[in-house]
Amino acid sequence: GPQHRNGALATAAKEQAFPSLAPPPFGVPTCRKPTSRSCSTLKRSQRALSTKSAGVSHTRPYEGVNCKTEKKQSSSQAPLPIMQSPGDPLTKTTGTLVQFLMYMYRRKKLITKANMLKIVNKKYKNRFLEILRRASFNLEVVFGVDLKEGNSTKDSYILVSKMDLPNNGTVSGGRGFPKTGLLMNLLGVIFMKGNCATEEKIWEFLNKMRVYAGKRHFIFGEPKKLITEDLVKLKYLEYRQVPNSNPARYEFLWGPRAHAETSKMKVLEFWAKINHTVPSAFHSWYEEALRDEEERVKAAVTLGAEKDATASESSRDSPATSLTSDEVEAESSSCG
Repeated sequence: GPQHRNGALATAAKEQAFPSLAPPPFGVPTCRKPTSRSCSTLKRSQRALSTKSAGVSHTRPYEGVNCKTEKKQSSSQAPLPIMQSPGDPLTKTTGTLVQFLMYMYRRKKLITKANMLKIVNKKYKNRFLEILRRASFNLEVVFGVDLKEGNSTKDSYILVSKMDLPNNGTVSGGRGFPKTGLLMNLLGVIFMKGNCATEEKIWEFLNKMRVYAGKRHFIFGEPKKLITEDLVKLKYLEYRQVPNSNPARYEFLWGPRAHAETSKMKVLEFWAKINHTVPSAFHSWYEEALRDEEERVKAAVTLGAEKDATASESSRDSPATSLTSDEVEAESSSCG
């Protein structure tokens, strides 16, 4: 039955060795003003996320939960990126749990506490909540996916993407990983660069994440195509030539779907979580995000009032009339 199959998946994932991991695919921006108070916060965050302080190392490539239903993994694939501390015994278990959760997410399967406990090494079961918290953090900052408690079943969980990218966040479908985390990072860079970031600044940021144009990334695929074509066609990003630039240079802005599905405050909260701080630590951007929230509320109130006024006017112009039984019969008999 389903319980037996889920148990088999959990057992297979648990048995899979999980190596040390590559640097997490995110970073922090440069300051708007070198003298601003937010600079010291950003510098501290940058040190906290450095490869050395995060305890990140490289070992043999690996990707995905090696479940029975999975195809054999390519030797060119790399491990999932997980934030870790040097010598932390929970890192391996956290990484394996992240793999299992991503496997279940991509296949839209029910996630239960019982199955997750099968992933966790027996000697760490008493620290399950801490391991789950770490896994949840990594899912959020790397993939842009939130782990939430389910409503239907006791001790069940669901994974919810922060944005509505197609194919469960993978954009192009297939067996890829969600790109929402990368998109949230890009939106953050654009916001913090004055709501418009040059292509050079975007690649400078991505290169620090070890994401390079023309070089296929094990999570994000071919990044140049993803950010200049796929996310542009989906209207999450706007990619345009810098006015009067010769030779032509390009810049990125938020697209209409980004404005519709997230906000400056949500993006700032995402960046704050990565940096283990609060949104208000990014002083000038926090003030701008607050103004944006106020404008969104005003726009929603105005739109609601306009809809109410339109509905009221329509009801006055077209008073409701009741059909007689004969008219109802005539109407129904004319349907194709």
